[in-house]
Amino acid sequence: MMSLSKLKRWLAVGACAAAVALPAQAEKTYRLKMAETWPTNFPVFGDASRNMAAMAEKMSNGRLKITIDSKNKHKAPLGVFDMVRAGQYDMGHSASYYWKGKVPATLYFTTMPFGMTAPEQYSWFYHGGGMELMEKVYSKYNVLSFPGGNTGNQMGGWFQKEINSLEDLKGLKMRIPGFAGEVLAKLGASPTNIPAGELYTALERRTIDALEWVGPSLDLRMGFHKIAPYYYTGWHEPATELQFMINKRSWDRLPEDLQEILRVSIRTAAYDMYIQSYHESAKNLEIIENEFPNVKIRSFPEDVMAALRQANQDLLTEKAKEDPLAKEILESQANYLKTVRRWTDISDKAYLNSIAQ
Repeated sequence: MMSLSKLKRWLAVGACAAAVALPAQAEKTYRLKMAETWPTNFPVFGDASRNMAAMAEKMSNGRLKITIDSKNKHKAPLGVFDMVRAGQYDMGHSASYYWKGKVPATLYFTTMPFGMTAPEQYSWFYHGGGMELMEKVYSKYNVLSFPGGNTGNQMGGWFQKEINSLEDLKGLKMRIPGFAGEVLAKLGASPTNIPAGELYTALERRTIDALEWVGPSLDLRMGFHKIAPYYYTGWHEPATELQFMINKRSWDRLPEDLQEILRVSIRTAAYDMYIQSYHESAKNLEIIENEFPNVKIRSFPEDVMAALRQANQDLLTEKAKEDPLAKEILESQANYLKTVRRWTDISDKAYLNSIAQ
């Protein structure tokens, strides 16, 4: 029989061995693959992906490594949802309204015409029930979705011809995704969705008559000002939020601390993209106005805006009747907007109006 003293020594040695083994186990590296809708090294949008991955790796001391495949590699820019859902990729970076043809309720989490501004929408996501509703939609597909970076208010698009009346929208072939495309279709336009890499050629060859992309932050480098002289202010995407998607099984296999690191990295990268986009738009608008005087910045006529707003409201009513989940999301957004817009009106709006006098 082992003596008590020997037993104590044996237990002490075992405890030391366990203590040495623990750090080795804690340093296990987890590797995730992410597909993005954007081309390689695409600015602003792609910066959000890269910043998120870099932060996650640094904060985890190298335990969480995320590799990013751009559309140049996976060749399916509008197929990211399906690839993440199937587990082909652990993560994705894209925009929720691209999946409206597969899961209609996803489009409400990007932006809505005449809807919330970026600060209002972030408030809704994180404090007004938006995250819970987004989880309700995506959980059916084994996917988690998080806000992934906001462009702020987007411009209304580049047009070959000036829009002077509702008649000018009839038959207009325009690249415009999401709910706004449905709104324009109500007024006789022909909306379509085209990946970023094909936009310039489509507009140049008159395959389309107009397009919207983002705003000065990204439009200038795309060269649209060279082939379309009219640049319209926005109505359709007041707060375009991208998304980070994560396959639920990939998420569940991460330790809790790495889940939290990933969550914080995503939220920080999203905010960083918003302020980067704001900066780039301000800088590039100045370039457009100073160096390209041929560009005519316009706002849509009042009768066109009124028709767009009415068509938007009619569509919202239709969507709410068709789908109880859509009704729940739209009511949540509308009710929150009533509350938050009152504060926007007497804070930011009142300030800007007062100093403009």
